[in-house]
Amino acid sequence: MINNTQKGKQGEQLACEYLKKTGYKIIEQNWHFSKNAEIDIIAKEKDTIVFIEVKARTSTNYGHPFEAINERKIKKIHTAVLGYLSNYKNKYKSFRIDGIAIIGLENPTIEHIKNIGQY
Repeated sequence: MINNTQKGKQGEQLACEYLKKTGYKIIEQNWHFSKNAEIDIIAKEKDTIVFIEVKARTSTNYGHPFEAINERKIKKIHTAVLGYLSNYKNKYKSFRIDGIAIIGLENPTIEHIKNIGQY
């Protein structure tokens, strides 16, 4: 049986593979700003830096993965984004926060929503 940490890591790996196939360049994975603020994937799409929150579930029996990206989680992501950008002020022209939901780990369904955390 797979535990939640392993499920999360596998989901992030699937998300990275998906992003690469769709033209993104992966910059960082599991970037920590503080104990409570981390970003699952930081990627680049053209001139935009994209901060990506990944949620993986083996099924939707306990809700859709996007349901776990609530307002509290978005605030933590914003904190981490501001921390990351403070180190790279002039490097990126624009940025956004995306969410990726992965349902099933064997033959996954991958959903990608852009701009889940608008400023």
